[in-house]
Amino acid sequence: MRIVHVTLRFDSPGGVETTVREVARRQRAAGHDVEVFASDLVDEARWVRGGGFRPVVDGVPVRRFPVRKQLLPGVTMPTMVGLVDALAEDGADVVHAHSHRYGHVLEAAAVASRTNVPLVVSTHYHPPDPGEPRWKKGFLRLEDAGFGASAYRVARALVVESEREAELVGEIAPRRKVRVVPPGVELAEWTDEAGDRPAAPPLPERYLLFAGRIASNKGLPTLFEALARVPAGTRLPLVLLGPPWGENAALEQRARQLGISDRLLWLGAVEDRRGYRATLRRASALVLPSAWEAFGLVLLDAMAARVPIVATAVGAVPEVLENGRDGLLVPYGDAGALAAALQEIGTDPAGTAARLDHASERVRGLTWAASVERLRSVYREAAAGTA
Repeated sequence: MRIVHVTLRFDSPGGVETTVREVARRQRAAGHDVEVFASDLVDEARWVRGGGFRPVVDGVPVRRFPVRKQLLPGVTMPTMVGLVDALAEDGADVVHAHSHRYGHVLEAAAVASRTNVPLVVSTHYHPPDPGEPRWKKGFLRLEDAGFGASAYRVARALVVESEREAELVGEIAPRRKVRVVPPGVELAEWTDEAGDRPAAPPLPERYLLFAGRIASNKGLPTLFEALARVPAGTRLPLVLLGPPWGENAALEQRARQLGISDRLLWLGAVEDRRGYRATLRRASALVLPSAWEAFGLVLLDAMAARVPIVATAVGAVPEVLENGRDGLLVPYGDAGALAAALQEIGTDPAGTAARLDHASERVRGLTWAASVERLRSVYREAAAGTA
């Protein structure tokens, strides 16, 4: 089967990027003819385009297209120059586009409508952030409706990562097309730590860890306030692992105002998986205070590594953590509740151990192999026109 994945960024940090990479390389290893079509955009927040990309990543060929910035009122919807012609000429058995409210999804849908190639869309749906102005929330809702009436009508299947995402996508698109395919974790990565090396600089003996983009929707101001509320004698350092996304200066200023600058260690992006694994393994807890998570792949890594989790009850997080059986859940934006949960990790060892045991057992069923097998069924349905 010839499969073309279409995504904005590839071979870079991020949940969508990781999902496409893990799925594509496994499909390729299974004998399928797989290629990734991606843009040359490496940093959407600052609109940085790159060059010198690798033509093959993990055995998967990658074709890059220049990205064009379409300016809508306060909203950016990138499109890829030359993508339509490339898809129309490719002859793929299935085109699998990724993300929501992006031009490349509309481009893939236009080709599918014209050529009748089966189109599958993984929405990775993200509602408007709580802090967005009212006008922008309204505009994004109009975009949602537009995608539901155009690209999602053309698509033969819509892949979502959770039941919560299925509910939201089902409000703007035909619910009969929606298929839930959770992402996964590579359990073999976490069975042997002999080759793992902690990221530089040297880490504290005990610390809390945030792992993800340093972005406006990750709830870091609330985490800083929560950390400031923890009594100084029990306040663990906070290690922040992830690429900057335009928020570092404001966050550093907020940390100074709260008097916790000396408790923060900024690692930036750690691209070496050995360094990432070592940093996560040694954490006293993973903290994910986001405004929204379509799934939260780092949660699966923490479950496999037997690291306690504190996270906000948003998006798919309650499903991933089984409503608190696999980690502590707090309301988004509630610094008091987050501070209390951070302290509970250390003061309730029995409860923490029970959650770790349940999480490490349950994560065995959430693997990339299972995801790829489910996608194979979706492709078959799409190709047969029965999705």
